[in-house]
Amino acid sequence: LVKVAPFWIGKYEITWEQYEIWGDELDILRRNLAGASKTPRDTVADGVTRPTEPYTDMSFGMGMGRHPAICMTQHAARVYCQWLSAKTGRTYRLPTEAEWEYACRAGTTTAYYYGDDSNQLSEYAWYVENSDEAYHKVGLMRPNPWGLYDMHGNVAEWVLDQYQGDFYARQPKQVVNNPLAVPMQLYPRVVRGGGWDDESSMLRSAARDGSN
Repeated sequence: LVKVAPFWIGKYEITWEQYEIWGDELDILRRNLAGASKTPRDTVADGVTRPTEPYTDMSFGMGMGRHPAICMTQHAARVYCQWLSAKTGRTYRLPTEAEWEYACRAGTTTAYYYGDDSNQLSEYAWYVENSDEAYHKVGLMRPNPWGLYDMHGNVAEWVLDQYQGDFYARQPKQVVNNPLAVPMQLYPRVVRGGGWDDESSMLRSAARDGSN
């Protein structure tokens, strides 16, 4: 049994238009164009390391803007959260695997947050059967009972945990509070939710995968 403390989580997957403010230094460019002075938060945020310039279009022609940001490492996703925290004065981080599943399930106990029938999945998720081999803009499918979109499919999401296939099987039978497989090595890390090119089984609320 797993118990998690209260937390907030984003309604949508992080989009390119959000991620590029940090990754492409759009916030700095806009400030310079406007001739605006740095705020104390800007000073801290500007010190957060930006990603190296990509060698190609990291959307691979599938769309930017309101499409979900992809192709970043887990480290880059964590540093984005660090920058966002500095920029806003609020603390942001990746969810733990347990937090992610709790949010995805939204109080349900079925294979998917809407039920067990994978034949209904096309109403709730972009996956191999309906995606036309590409991801899609966030928020187009039906949300889960808590109003969270694309928890099944579209793109898989990074969480904080190291991937250990038997991690939950090794937990004690009593209630475990806020479990986290603390990363002790570089790879693999856990991704959850499945993506546009995955089969329905990988989109289940409980499905786990490891990624570099």
